[in-house]
Amino acid sequence: MLDIKWIRENPQALDEALKKRGADPESAKLLALDEARRQHLTKLQEAQERRNAASKDIGKAMASGDKELAEKLKAEVSKLKSFVQDGEAEERRHDAALNDALARIPNVPLDDVPEGADENDNVEVRKHGEPKRANWAREHFEIGEALGQMDFERAAKLSGSRFTVLSGQLARLERALGQFMLDLHTQEHGYTEVQPPLLVRDDAMFGTGQLPKFTEDLFRAGDDHWLIPTAEVSLTNLVREEILDGEKLPLRFTALTPCFRSEAGSAGRDTRGMLRQHQFYKVELVSITDAESAIDEHERMTACAETVLKKLDLPFRTMVLCTGDMGFGARKTYDLEVWLPGQNAYREISSCSVCGDFQGRRMNARYRVAGEKQTRFVHTLNGSGTAVGRALIAVLENYQNEDGSVTIPSALKPYMGGLEKIEALED
Repeated sequence: MLDIKWIRENPQALDEALKKRGADPESAKLLALDEARRQHLTKLQEAQERRNAASKDIGKAMASGDKELAEKLKAEVSKLKSFVQDGEAEERRHDAALNDALARIPNVPLDDVPEGADENDNVEVRKHGEPKRANWAREHFEIGEALGQMDFERAAKLSGSRFTVLSGQLARLERALGQFMLDLHTQEHGYTEVQPPLLVRDDAMFGTGQLPKFTEDLFRAGDDHWLIPTAEVSLTNLVREEILDGEKLPLRFTALTPCFRSEAGSAGRDTRGMLRQHQFYKVELVSITDAESAIDEHERMTACAETVLKKLDLPFRTMVLCTGDMGFGARKTYDLEVWLPGQNAYREISSCSVCGDFQGRRMNARYRVAGEKQTRFVHTLNGSGTAVGRALIAVLENYQNEDGSVTIPSALKPYMGGLEKIEALED
């Protein structure tokens, strides 16, 4: 959530930022709501001050024997009391209207984010590895089905479309990928492993920006909970409504969890295979920092995600997203796109974003700087380190052999009991 004081002082900057994102200007609407709220607060304050003064005057009138004036003042105080009580309810309505409007405004991009309309305007930052494609290269679902260990028909019987049943060594390979990523981030990159809840309440979803704007993208679980679309929600909200010691920042968390997404806006896209699922595993990275460290932490987090792909020896490229393709809460985002020979294309496997104090303000999560009386809102970052299902896809397509088998990457062999390759199940 953006700071209304900043908007008050920089309305044109807000509208320019929204224009870069392809959104309509909002400053006039927000400032009108803010002004109505402030005018009402002024009236309330004046009424409260007059009520206090009149209450004192009642005592003076009684002391001087002027009962008529005392009664007149009592009537005024009673009227002011009713006005203040009604006015406090009206104040809550003004607050709710302003906060709801602010909650739907996306974050302001950093100055160095390229301006553009959509993914076609994203800019390549760097590339690692040499993309290769043999004439016989197949897509992951063809490989998995031929191995007899990836079943979409049975998944559809159980749950409908956009689900997969993995079995045998493919199930083990997906598990191996998740464990490999967790070990890398905790042992080499300094993240603390967390096993968070998969069900969260409204305020947690609000804190990271999923609610109220993206309700249709989520799965509700009963009246009071939602299934997490990403462990970013659980991990970031670990610090909600807390005041942290600034000297102990940054905090770095990682988790391997299932994620649940309705994919409401992806009808007709990636309908075959595992690229776009309602349920998938992901290793999430979250950092809680101070204002000064956030940009450097963003580069660090992106490098941590890149290391996963480097150790798996998967070709990839790092893209900086343009203003029109960034997520709602991000100020700047790097996407890692892994090479998929079966598709003959790069596809996203990780997205790393710096959010400024946008989420910190929504969560009321702050930190204290030594020597300062005022607290500051924390800055937050999140990234995939990486999407496990998509890593499985990338391994299958990049390590496929012409005979249909799949070679195990060296980094994963310890997690696969030394297995060299996955081959088709015997009948």
